[in-house]
Amino acid sequence: MNYFLKANKNLITYFLILLLVVPFVGINFLISFLGNIILLLFLIPLLLLVLVFLGFNYYKSKINTCSNCGAISLGLNEICMNCGADLENINKKDKLDQKPSESTVEVKAEEIK
Repeated sequence: MNYFLKANKNLITYFLILLLVVPFVGINFLISFLGNIILLLFLIPLLLLVLVFLGFNYYKSKINTCSNCGAISLGLNEICMNCGADLENINKKDKLDQKPSESTVEVKAEEIK
């Protein structure tokens, strides 16, 4: 037995080092892997919520309301399907991206008694 230890001293040393290093690397990999899975379980629903929010805002910007009859359309038509009114004029009138300096507000002065 003593001859075996002398002859294979390097082999036993490498085996002991490997026996000590592999569990730490394996445990580190396992913790990292589980952490990434947990992170994905939280981020995927958050990503889906962001996509739903963006889709909702996209369709909300496309919705038009007819000023004649009050019918709601998705903005794909140029005329109202209910009453036949021109929806392009409504879109130009109701734009929210106009600068405040471009619009005028009429104010009537009244005398207070």
